[in-house]
Parts: sequence; structure tokens; C-alpha cells
Amino acid sequence: MEKQFKEVRLVVVTNPTEYEIYLFHEGSLFESYKVFGAHSETQGGKKGTRFTVWAPRATQVHVVGDFNKWDSSYHEMTKLNKQGIWSLFIPGLLENDIYKYQIKTAAGDTILKSDPYAFYSEIRPNTASIIYDLEGYKWQDQKWFQNKKKKTVYEEPLAIYEVHLGSWKKKREEEFYTYRELADELIPYVLEHHFTHIELLPLVEHPYDRSWGYQGTGYYSATSRYGNPHDLMYFIDQCHQSGVGVILDWVPGHFCKDAHGLYMFDGQTTYEYEDVYVKENPIWGTANFDLGKGEVQSFLISNALFWIKYYHIDGFRVDAVANMLYWQAGGESQKNEYAVSFLRKLNEVVFEAEPNLLMIAEDSTDWPLVTRPTSEGGLGFNYKWNMGWMNDILKYMEAEPQNRKYLHDKVTFSILYAFTENFVLPLSHDEVVHGKKSLLNKMPGDYWRKFAQLRLLFGYLMTHPGKKLLFMGGEFGQFDEWKDLEDLDWELQDFEMHRILNDYFKELMQLYKRSKALWELDHTHEGFEWIDADNKEQSIFSFIRKDKKEDTLIIVCNFTEVVYENYKVGVPSHAFYNEIFNSDRIQYGGSGQVNHKKIKVIEEPFHNQPCHLEMTIPPFGISILRPVKTRKGTNSNGTKEVRSNVASRRTR
Repeated sequence: MEKQFKEVRLVVVTNPTEYEIYLFHEGSLFESYKVFGAHSETQGGKKGTRFTVWAPRATQVHVVGDFNKWDSSYHEMTKLNKQGIWSLFIPGLLENDIYKYQIKTAAGDTILKSDPYAFYSEIRPNTASIIYDLEGYKWQDQKWFQNKKKKTVYEEPLAIYEVHLGSWKKKREEEFYTYRELADELIPYVLEHHFTHIELLPLVEHPYDRSWGYQGTGYYSATSRYGNPHDLMYFIDQCHQSGVGVILDWVPGHFCKDAHGLYMFDGQTTYEYEDVYVKENPIWGTANFDLGKGEVQSFLISNALFWIKYYHIDGFRVDAVANMLYWQAGGESQKNEYAVSFLRKLNEVVFEAEPNLLMIAEDSTDWPLVTRPTSEGGLGFNYKWNMGWMNDILKYMEAEPQNRKYLHDKVTFSILYAFTENFVLPLSHDEVVHGKKSLLNKMPGDYWRKFAQLRLLFGYLMTHPGKKLLFMGGEFGQFDEWKDLEDLDWELQDFEMHRILNDYFKELMQLYKRSKALWELDHTHEGFEWIDADNKEQSIFSFIRKDKKEDTLIIVCNFTEVVYENYKVGVPSHAFYNEIFNSDRIQYGGSGQVNHKKIKVIEEPFHNQPCHLEMTIPPFGISILRPVKTRKGTNSNGTKEVRSNVASRRTR
């Protein structure tokens, strides 16, 4: 055996080419995963595996594993260039063999590292890389991609279910569902609730469960917690065949500092910045990617394209963009020009490869033009989380109802900037963890009031301009905040109010998806018009949503528990309106303050509208009205005396 190992060192390495090496260092090798990592090949008539790694300051690199009893006397890699690319072909090593790189640092220390480009990894707490062939899965989602090409996401419904696979549902306390089992469990649930997409918290390999994948070590290695790479392909394929898109939470800004990972890869700064002031992120205990380094750009941009090509991902939620755009240097926040250039380059490349991709920035800053093309001076994303809307509406909802009149602008302010970017409205995992309480438990008041206000919040979410995102468990009123080591409290659906809320959410989502006025003009002023944004004393807001044909929906939201009868609302000219949705219906757990009959329009101006109507306003409720369409020429109203705006008022 020893003789064979020594002979291996003499094998001529045919890859990478000089041109590929040049592109890698330049930051333009966008399929670097084909060059680096472990790849099955035949060289000199022998089948085996070629290993290639970048370790610029290493003085020696060996491949070690079970195959050589982790003995570095064998399998020394060849240094191909002065920039530190090392490569070696080992005959006889095939799929499922485990390995690491043993690196001798410039200081003379020896360290063991997992392969940054590995396609598969051992299940934690083990950390070795696994040789794995990604080819061979037969995709059946051609129809999904054909349909995507016929649509533009900006003018379609987009409702995202944010999921952490490890805690959505568990078999037992320590046993996860596999990717294949989740296809049978999660996809029907998502379809039943009428979501258009699933967003998965990061699936890169990560050592610590409670980092939720945000502190990764294996960016090309789908976590082995739930199965192998082909199992994940099956899950995504089944999503697509069912008409559900898949978005991956992706972290190109920072990575964990575990010894086997990317951190100080060759004993010195490699993937991270050299500057000690920006090298690490002390808040998260992570290291920041050096986004100005060509090799890091090749690594990260290739990674995005890798997930698109091999896993058919429909988009990315790019994590912590604010932390990338601004870094803390010497205690001061400074713009990171490396990150700006990287993000623009990233978006240009991925959209050239996949024009229908979703690139969603999780950005809490006021950086301009985040969702505008780079050709227009933008960062090049096509969506951005509306963190301002989220913070404002949750602060408003957490206030006691009688005090909401003092926070009135928390509701109205978002419309002032709603069309400056393409926004997603997120009620995400970040808002229901670390002592922040669940959405239901944020609502003030008793049991009934909590559910009524959560129904109202969901209604407001679905009618406000912007695409939608909800973290798992919110749909049935999870009472406890997210417990990431346990699964959701599914037993709550045995209780009537939680079961009713779940049904309410399904019906609300159905209404959203079939109502073009709620999504076709999400990103333009033409799709929204205030009726009354100034009624702070009663905390009632009314507005119009429109589609391209100017079909309209009237939305009225009451954020107090006071009931109003004969309440005047200005409306566009139609003979009658029907109330098509009311969150206070008895079947939703409400008090039944609804408008059963057609509401006749009074031809007298009000709220800067040509006409008005009088309706019942439910407590903590949202009412959605639609004009009754009549034949051309019959849309005329009789006159009627205008009654008081608040002829009757009472609490539930």
C-alpha cells in the first residue's frame, strides 16, 4: 500500500487549466466548484478522485482520511502556482470516502480542514468531507420552469412560508424528518394554505444546530441532518411539480469560526479580511468574508450559481445585507465599497444565468436603489424585505388599543416609501424568538382580543402593497415564541380558536391569490389609493387597491374594539358594493359585526371620492368590499339623505 501511495504523487494533474486559475484569482471563475473540491475522474487509465484546494500561505498540504488511516505520510498535494492552489489525484478513492486537508501553516503548525467545496459532509458532530457525485438525479420539473418563463413575478401573487426544517415538525425530540419525508409532509401543508413559495432557513452545512444554518462551514454541502444531496433534490423537485417555488436563505457576508471550517483556513487570513478591525463580527462571533478578494468572489458567486444549477433553487434571501454594506471599523460605521461592488457583480451574474430568479435583500438600511438594476445605479436585487413596515406595524399592534391614536403614523408612514423599492412584507422568524413573543402573544388583551387582532394583522398584511412572508406557526396562532429545539405546537389545532384561525388564514390566502387588485400593481402608485389616512381618533384606516383594469377593492381596518354602524366611507362611483371578506365573522371566531346585504352607494362626495357608502365597522376587524358589476349604462344611484358618520357606536 505504501508503494502505491508514493506512486500517486507522480500522477500528472490535468486540472485546473491556466485560464481557470487566472479567472479564479481575478474573481471571475463562476463555476469554481468544477475545479476545486473532490471530483471523480479517470487519469492514466485509473479511476479515482482529484482534489484541489486554495491555501495561499500553506507550506504543505496533504489529503487524509480513513483510506490512509489519517496518516499524512502519504498523499501530499502539489502546489500549482505561487498563489497557493494545490492539487492531487488519488486512484481508487470513490464516492462516500471521507477526507480532510491537513495543512502545514507558515508558522509550522498542523491543522485539519474540511473541504470548502465539498458536496457532502458527515453528520455533526463529525466534520469530515465526503466524496459525493451530484450527477444522476432525474429532474421532473420542466413544466415548472416553462410556466415561470411565461410570468413576471412583479405582477403575480407571491406569498412565502418561511420554514426551519429542523423544527417545523419532528418525529421525536432528537429525530428530524428527512428531506424525502418532508416532501410528503410539508408540501401538502403549504398547498393547503395557498402559499406560492417556501423559504428555507440556510441549508449549508453547519456544526451548531442553534445557529439555524446562519453560521456555515460547508457552502456547497447541503446539510446532512436531513439526508443526502439527492434527497434534497427530490424535495425541491416535488415542490416544483406541485407548483411551489423554493427560496434558500443564503449568507454571503460572514461564516463561523469553528476550527475545521473556513476560518484562518491556512493558518492565516484567507477567506476573511486581513484588517483586524473588520475581520470579525463580534456581535455574532463570526468572521466576515473578504468581499474584495477575487478568490472569495469566485467562491461565493459560484456558490449561488451552484445552488441554481444543481438544486434548481428559485431564489435567495440574502442575509444581513446591512452588515455587508456597512462595517464597524474603529467603532464607527463605514460604507464597505468591497461589498457594494460584490453585490452588484453577484446580481449581474445570477440574473444573466437565470433571469426569473428572486434575489431578496434582507436589508434594514436606507441604502437607495437596492432593487434597481445596476445599470441604473442600483445594487441589482429585485426584492427587499420591508423592515421598516415590519417594525412599525408590530410596534403599533403591541400598543394598547386606546393608545394607538398616538402611533397613527406607524401605519401611514410605510405608504410614503412603499413604491421606492420592490418590497416583501416580512413577519419572519426574527420577530418571534429571543424573548420577542409569538405574533399571537404580541397582541394585547384577553384571549378573544388576541385572536381578533391577529386576524386583523394578517388581513392588513395581505392587503398592504408588497409581497408577503410569514414564519411557520403564525398561521395557526402559535402561542409560545419559536422554540428551535422543538417542533411547532401542533396540538394547539385541537383547540377551537387555533383551528378556526388556521381556517381563517387559508380563506384569506385564497382571497389574496384570486384578487389581482392585491398583487398586480404591488410596486406602483397606481395600485394604491388612500380613502382616509387621517382618522387617528378612531384608529380606522381605509384605502383602495387596484389592478391593471382598475378593478377595485375597498379595504377598511379598525384597530380598536369599538363597533361603528352607519360609518361613512368614500368610494369610487358604483351602484352597490358587497362585503366579500370580514375578519369578524362568527365562523372566524369573531362577534358577527358584518355587512350581509349589498351596500347601496350614495351619490354625494366624501373622502375625496365621488360617492360614499355607509357600513358597519367590526371590532378589531378588516372589511373588504368589492363593487357589484352591472351592465353598461345601469350604474346609477338614487339619492338618499346623508346620515351621521357615527350614528351608533358601541364595544363588542
